[in-house]
Amino acid sequence: MEVIKLDSVDRYNKLFGLETLHPLVSVIDLSKATTWPRHFKVNYGVYALFLKNTKCGDITYGRQPYDYDEGTIVCFAPGQVAEVEMLQDARPEAYGVLFHPDLVRGTALGQEMKKYSFFSYETREALHVSEVERSTVLDCLRKIQMELDRPVDKHSQRLITANIGLLLDYCMRFYERQFTTREASNKEIIVRFERLLDDYFDSDAPQQIGLPTVRYFAERVCLSPNYFGDMIRKQTGKTVSEYIQDRLIGRAKELLLSSSQSMSEIAYGLGFQYPQHMSRMFKRVVGCTPNEFRTQRS
Repeated sequence: MEVIKLDSVDRYNKLFGLETLHPLVSVIDLSKATTWPRHFKVNYGVYALFLKNTKCGDITYGRQPYDYDEGTIVCFAPGQVAEVEMLQDARPEAYGVLFHPDLVRGTALGQEMKKYSFFSYETREALHVSEVERSTVLDCLRKIQMELDRPVDKHSQRLITANIGLLLDYCMRFYERQFTTREASNKEIIVRFERLLDDYFDSDAPQQIGLPTVRYFAERVCLSPNYFGDMIRKQTGKTVSEYIQDRLIGRAKELLLSSSQSMSEIAYGLGFQYPQHMSRMFKRVVGCTPNEFRTQRS
């Protein structure tokens, strides 16, 4: 299947027969689409955020399906590829905003785009919004549309980017709310993560793979690294990297006190490429070197 490169706002609008009012930004109302392909794959060159009113088809992002249903928000960032298959006789119904990276380049919003980590989430990690939250999203979209409908002046870009930033800030709040409402299932994931950490160090994975990564555990709990990291931090106050480091230091302490292995053997066994890397981490966290720790406790 040919991949459609959506490297401009106009390219997306032409795909669905919509009007382009601004070359770098567009508010989308797919209920007004005059054309729509049934099965297509797109490579996004723009940022996109959609509020899906109805499920009119299936979206695949990488190898995972989206979990969206009615009243969910889905996001894409430049470089992401999604495959869409429309249901038979279904019309798309969604509202959203598309904006090219050039719109926010050099602006305050452009400097803050990295904080909106939900753009990197797997599509199956859609944001489920309440009726009140839906109204807030639509209100933000209306304000952006108002600016697009009026003649461009010196205030236009600032007001458009400010309202996009407001929309993204609300989405951040809604995602944090979702972490809370899914607290029970999130706690189950934390338990699985801790078990996976133990299994990793109980196996020969450290010698074969090296130090464990955030991505390694995110894949095993079927989440994207960003979503996994945000969820762990929200639930525990610790980052995934801090969790891994704590387990590394704990294992190192245990081996230093209960085995006759040298510090180098312990470091290699835990997955460090060089013993001095473990020594530096150990001293930073514990306050002394591994050998000093062993001597003090012997």
